[in-house]
Amino acid sequence: MHHPPLPLTRDLVLIGGGHTHALVLRKWGMNPLPGARVTVINPGPVAPYSGMLPGFVAGHYERSELNIDLVRLARFAGARVILGPVEGIDIDQRLVHVPGRPPVAYDVASVNVGITSDMPALPGFADHAVPAKPLGPFAARWATYLQGTGPASVAVIGGGVAGVELVLAMAHALSAKGRAAQVTLIDNAQALTATGPKAAATIRKAMAKLDVELIENTAISCIDANHIVLGDGRKVPAAFVTGAAGARPYDWIAQTGLDLQDGYIRVNGYLQSSDPAIFAAGDCAHLSENPRPKAGVYAVREAPVLYDNLRAVLGAGRMRRYTPQKDYLKLISLGGKSALAERLGTSFSGSLMWRWKDHIDQSFMNRFRDLPEMAPPSPPRLHAAGLQEALGDKPMCGGCGAKVGRGALQAALHNLPAPERADITALPGDDAALLTTGGARQVMSSDHLRGFTNDPVLMTRIAAVHALGDIWAMGASPQAATATIILPRMSPELQHRTMAEIMTIATEVMRNAGAEIVGGHSSMGDEMTIGFTLTGLCENDPITLSGARPGDKLILTKPLGSGVLMAAEMAGKARGEWVVDAFLQMVHPQGEASRILAGAHSMTDVTGFGLAGHLLGMCEASDCGASLDLDAIPLMAGAMELSAQGVRSTIFDENRSVAPNLPFGGKADLLFDPQTAGGLLAAVAPDQAHKLCEKLRHAGYPAVIIGHMSDTPGLRLQS
Repeated sequence: MHHPPLPLTRDLVLIGGGHTHALVLRKWGMNPLPGARVTVINPGPVAPYSGMLPGFVAGHYERSELNIDLVRLARFAGARVILGPVEGIDIDQRLVHVPGRPPVAYDVASVNVGITSDMPALPGFADHAVPAKPLGPFAARWATYLQGTGPASVAVIGGGVAGVELVLAMAHALSAKGRAAQVTLIDNAQALTATGPKAAATIRKAMAKLDVELIENTAISCIDANHIVLGDGRKVPAAFVTGAAGARPYDWIAQTGLDLQDGYIRVNGYLQSSDPAIFAAGDCAHLSENPRPKAGVYAVREAPVLYDNLRAVLGAGRMRRYTPQKDYLKLISLGGKSALAERLGTSFSGSLMWRWKDHIDQSFMNRFRDLPEMAPPSPPRLHAAGLQEALGDKPMCGGCGAKVGRGALQAALHNLPAPERADITALPGDDAALLTTGGARQVMSSDHLRGFTNDPVLMTRIAAVHALGDIWAMGASPQAATATIILPRMSPELQHRTMAEIMTIATEVMRNAGAEIVGGHSSMGDEMTIGFTLTGLCENDPITLSGARPGDKLILTKPLGSGVLMAAEMAGKARGEWVVDAFLQMVHPQGEASRILAGAHSMTDVTGFGLAGHLLGMCEASDCGASLDLDAIPLMAGAMELSAQGVRSTIFDENRSVAPNLPFGGKADLLFDPQTAGGLLAAVAPDQAHKLCEKLRHAGYPAVIIGHMSDTPGLRLQS
């Protein structure tokens, strides 16, 4: 018997992608709690692992080795990921505020956002220096500086463990590059007070060996373009300045109304704040029962307790206490592949300690690199013939990858009788009809998408831009829209939250396009689908598929690859940065592009049948052929790598069958990749093409001339 998916009843929101939450998500993916909808909110698609930062700065690790891929991790956990900085929590309304989207509602929330830096408050810091956190901008600036030539001058502000590790790593990296360098560590008090005397002496020796000058008990008056001015008037040469001091909580935490300690969220032994619905872990929390210094080891050890307690407060199991260890093993990088280990006042240093530190760090990261494969449910032992073939060997794609193939659709439409009403004109091959009402010409179209992201807001944005594509492709102005929404089974409370998110964004996208939402229909089903029926008004004759002429140049306004990227994302094979880049392309509206291309002879939007299928439709309707310059066709980041690995969208084979003469393999395969909210493909007069492309690029579209129409029927590639 088929069991429908269990309804969703509670919202758990994880604020921040810190080490604790990353581990909670991994545990959740292996043992989810039915009925709970999990959301993780983080500024970017990756969460850098700070333990490996000195190794990266020193040149022992690649930048990518530091990243926990939150997009991939969220997919594994069945969570939605929202990318953006949190601006605040309303604990009365139970809402989390993220800029650019409706507030995110929660029943239970957890905060694991780490800490920020006070450094920019120093005069001149904001203009001439870069804080060590957030890691992204710092890593990019350091990589650029290290690539330079000639003498270097570097200064680190803050003589705690973090500052010492940074300064030693920088000195080592510059020395390994053979660059003469002046490297300085500056602290307004005594350096290295967090370690024992023996460990501090070892670290001071390591600094002396790498010619790092240590300036202690000295204030900084300001930072200039190439030097730091000290309180006593001395100038320290420094072309690259960073800071690892002045750690403090994020400002928005102070506005929450939660009980705080020096700005940090006070939590009890269960990691619960003064509001029982909000938990906190890692550096942003203050352990009120057992205060401890800020250290990653506590964040990691809190994860299993937080996982159990979140489940308990959602309705499953009992809460348990977190008891932090008294002391922990400090592993401090000494620049080269050498490290110092200290615990309970005893310390050892050398290459063996570095290998140990590297082993611990790599083991931690491998927990996110090698996520366990969760086996799909097996089909029943007894089943009708053809079931296994129809199921295929991978989950069905969402978006346009889930479409019915071009062949099946064309055959069905071909058998329909022609319209009998004089005020309706079917447009052969186009996804719309032309209606004439009282002298006004109106086009009408409908489109819907099976959800491929767990975020209803992002899915709505994509579905709305996608549906508008048919109207824009005909050179019409969007007018009215109705929405058709199927939600997965969920409690009435979650229905209200989800519908509010969907309709807020649908209204925003349609209004920005010049249209109004005038109604709709909603129902519940096994999964989310979002669709829109739209009308548009035509001042001029609509641009159809049938107007292209031999010699016309072909312009494409967006890169290809969304099908393969979404198929890979569902299978946990795509890098988070690639997925986010693809989403940015998908939500980019084509209204301005449609206005710029108003004089095109023929135009279509590239969606489910892929570039080749939609271009073939243009060729057939216009009674000509087309020649494509494969090298010129733009691709989304990661699309080529994933396609080369054999990743394919569900509809790929059907799309491929329409042009058997085109070569197989390599970049050519992406001509058949189904696009969701893809670009416009326009056939324009050859003397206009370059000027139009320039206009499009100026308006923010990565438009390219990708080929031309020809006398020879069918598609071919330029040799």
